[in-house]
Amino acid sequence: MNNKPVLTIVIPCYNEEEVFQDTAKQLTDMLHVLMDDNLISYDSSLLFVDDGSHDRTWDLIESESLVNPFVKGLKLAHNAGHQNALLAGLTVASEHSSCVISIDADLQDDINAIRTFVEKYHEGYDIVYGVRDSRETDTFFKRTTAEGFYWVMRKLGIQLIPNHADFRLMSKRALDELLKYKETNLFLRGIIPLLGFPSTKVMYDRKKRLAGESKYPLKKMLAFAFDGITSFSIAPIRFVTSLGFISVLLSILVGIYAFIQKQMGHTSTGWTSLILSIWFLGGIELIAIGLVGEYIGKIFKEVKRRPRFSIETNLYSKRDKKKRLIHSGNHGRG
Repeated sequence: MNNKPVLTIVIPCYNEEEVFQDTAKQLTDMLHVLMDDNLISYDSSLLFVDDGSHDRTWDLIESESLVNPFVKGLKLAHNAGHQNALLAGLTVASEHSSCVISIDADLQDDINAIRTFVEKYHEGYDIVYGVRDSRETDTFFKRTTAEGFYWVMRKLGIQLIPNHADFRLMSKRALDELLKYKETNLFLRGIIPLLGFPSTKVMYDRKKRLAGESKYPLKKMLAFAFDGITSFSIAPIRFVTSLGFISVLLSILVGIYAFIQKQMGHTSTGWTSLILSIWFLGGIELIAIGLVGEYIGKIFKEVKRRPRFSIETNLYSKRDKKKRLIHSGNHGRG
């Protein structure tokens, strides 16, 4: 096949020393298989992005890059967060790649789907979404909250691919278009469907984590979901505004009722109802103020236009032409 595409697989890492060696080996083997089948170029690579890890993750990436010419590394100067680390890898990879695949370092996403991703790319698709066939590996709580999140996003009119995380392929032209989006409050799962290029889905079964612990505890998941909602919709503010109007209307009706009761001589004091009314209205006010403050906070971050990430070390530019020699000899699989 002529003009074989250069594929870069971007892998964000945060304290992943326990899984790194196995992840690097499995993905390297996958590259060899795709090269053997003439689906990708010998210049294809793995780009591990160290998102300010506190363990030996970067040391392992650097060491592996010395013995494995397919492994490249990108070290961020500080922990920028998963989405920004992923964007940093995509930005650097876009300079050298025909297409890019993103996948988490724990390899819970099935790497066997990568072959199908590339085949779909050859069919003309610019974006290929990896979509979980089921959520059986999740706990009941996580599965229920995830379904609730997608339901809320649909109701708010936000286009998301259900059961899709950040396991996807993007062509260079789709990636270049994505990089035109400069907002600080980044929610890739909402932005990418807006690009409008030909896309398709590949179903797969999610596996258990190789080792270590999830880097997305409940607190981070809730913050991620709230960021997604507030980054793409002002519906929550409109909801609170509507709730305020309803509260005012109810207050007027209760006032009319109280006036009629007074005229009829049926008045009675009610401490409980008074306190509950104060608490209820006070709660609505606090929620409204907090919600407006959240949007103002996002505006505050956007207008400062600070960099979303800072790169400390970039090993990706050190292209090693020994790949062809290694490819023609022993791949080291087994």
